[in-house]
Amino acid sequence: MLQISTGPGQLWEVDYRAADTVTLNGEPFAWDLVDLGEGRFHVLHEGRSYNAEVVSADYATKSIALKINGQRVELNAKDRFDLLLERLGMSDAIAAKVNELKAPMPGLIVDIRVEPGQAVLKGDPLLVLEAMKMENILKAPADGTVGSIKINLRDNVQKGQVLVQFA
Repeated sequence: MLQISTGPGQLWEVDYRAADTVTLNGEPFAWDLVDLGEGRFHVLHEGRSYNAEVVSADYATKSIALKINGQRVELNAKDRFDLLLERLGMSDAIAAKVNELKAPMPGLIVDIRVEPGQAVLKGDPLLVLEAMKMENILKAPADGTVGSIKINLRDNVQKGQVLVQFA
């Protein structure tokens, strides 16, 4: 189960564990999805047609930006572990202990949006990592100050490689 939000007061519970069934807020969600390649999809739902494109995906923070019929939509997901940590009041405590940002996947650094000494807030964009022809915005996992940037623009990075250290 995932909890998906697109803004304040806009929450949906999505269950996708069954092989051929997706539920949205406990109700069956019937759709036809066709992968057009390069992060683009065609979706049919209740007789309506949608064109969807993945603009960016940050797997570390579970944030995805989509374009649906040309309109940008920002999604944030929480899985059952995120929700449990939040219920226990530990979500901010875990994030506060992070002192470095690592590459979530191999790719190419196409933009660096911060510099050493810069103060950042949780969720601020730090870098843009291109992987599989998609731009992934890597965001600050917690409030802090950028200590050092361990990569350069146009560097190829490996999964798990340290990209930014925080002071």
